[in-house]
Amino acid sequence: QVQLVESGGGLVQAGGSLRLSCTASGRTFSRTSMGWFRQAPGKERDFVATISRSGDTTYYTDSVKGRFTISRDNAKNTLYLQMNSLKPEDTAIYYCAQRSRPWSVPSTESRVYDTWGQGTQVTVSS
Repeated sequence: QVQLVESGGGLVQAGGSLRLSCTASGRTFSRTSMGWFRQAPGKERDFVATISRSGDTTYYTDSVKGRFTISRDNAKNTLYLQMNSLKPEDTAIYYCAQRSRPWSVPSTESRVYDTWGQGTQVTVSS
């Protein structure tokens, strides 16, 4: 059973930066697409970014394009989300997720992700 553990969240002022990490257990990480999602208070969980197993394909939601960068280090079983120029509207719990089916393509749909981390809180003050 794969486990995902996020870290790196915190409180930051608007315009600041944070880097989230997500470390996966097991030996399937390098064969699977990964994604980041976020959930603000009182809202549904939304797609943020996704990356292919090799890292050569990425997709972002429009609101974070040019500010956030998703990346991965397969040797370390770790997924990253570099967040720059943060805005108060980025405040949310951020979750990493894995598509457990090997060789699956990146997706913006949360329903296709099988394994989720516990989430890490990101708070951006104005």
